[in-house]
Amino acid sequence: MTAGSLMAAELAEQPQVLGRLVDRHVADRDQVRAVLPGRRLPGRLAGTVLLARGSSDNVAVYGRYLIELASRRPAGLAAPSVHTRYEADVDYSGYLAVALSQSGATPEVVETAARMRRAGAVVVGITNEAASPLTGVCDLTLLTGAGPERAVPATKTVTAQMLAIAAIAAAYDPDLVTVADLEALPDEASALLADSADLGVDGAPGSGPAGVVAARWANARRLVVTGRGLAYAAALETALKIKESARVHAEGLSSADLLHGPIAALDSRLPVLVVSGGERFAADEAALAARLTAEGVPYAVCGSAPGADLPLPSGVSEVTAPILATIRGQQLALASALLRGLDPDAPAGLSKVTATH
Repeated sequence: MTAGSLMAAELAEQPQVLGRLVDRHVADRDQVRAVLPGRRLPGRLAGTVLLARGSSDNVAVYGRYLIELASRRPAGLAAPSVHTRYEADVDYSGYLAVALSQSGATPEVVETAARMRRAGAVVVGITNEAASPLTGVCDLTLLTGAGPERAVPATKTVTAQMLAIAAIAAAYDPDLVTVADLEALPDEASALLADSADLGVDGAPGSGPAGVVAARWANARRLVVTGRGLAYAAALETALKIKESARVHAEGLSSADLLHGPIAALDSRLPVLVVSGGERFAADEAALAARLTAEGVPYAVCGSAPGADLPLPSGVSEVTAPILATIRGQQLALASALLRGLDPDAPAGLSKVTATH
């Protein structure tokens, strides 16, 4: 088996995995709507809290933005150690808790989800494993159905979780997360995979967009990946994938936070990948690009605007663009690993399930 073959194969399965979830979207949306606080129990939705670790935590960032936009109530990320280490007595009455774990077996996610449910939250789980411990502590579980994932860096389970998050947001506002936008997603994902089929092998660069960017930054030991809004989640996940796969210290930052100090550390040896947030952030991104150019900082752009280094389809929905940008990030991580002679299927020191408590 050649280096990266598992990751490449699982990356390539994403159009089919996403297609199955799109076919289920309305049913998943309606299941979530039936258990929302205020539907099953008296009272108003207080807010949403998302619980996860690792790549699932980056998906939770996507959910934090999308669910708050859809529900018009506060949404945020949970701190599991508040429950598992500090053993705080927190009242979750009126809250929706969304617990994400690809394996469904991360101990602190399972334990915290159970505590939240006992404290009054309605808990919706998102996992790839039907018989996992997580499913036993949730009011409702959305299964991603991505099939076995053997490469250590998660690919298809991540984008599947993002689409499950979209079903939760649609339960609040189906006009924000439309069926039409989701139906376009599998073909859009296929187009991305087609133009980067050649990601390189045995230290030779690939010819697609991801391979070209990987070759441009072949000697970089550090990288900043930045985005804002919904795109921030894709920036965080891309940085994690590159760290895991290519052993490059990649840091994911909000592009707003980048300007609040970290930008002072950038130079010609520290490239920046800008994950575009779309039209809402176009002026901000143009100003950032101008500053990077003026200061001699190399950068590339992932987005739908003409000339993007890692292009996304023109006219893509801002709800689904982060899912596609996440795929571009996976391609870049895989291409970077292969160019450096690494096997991203089994990075040193990592395992598929990390049992944090």
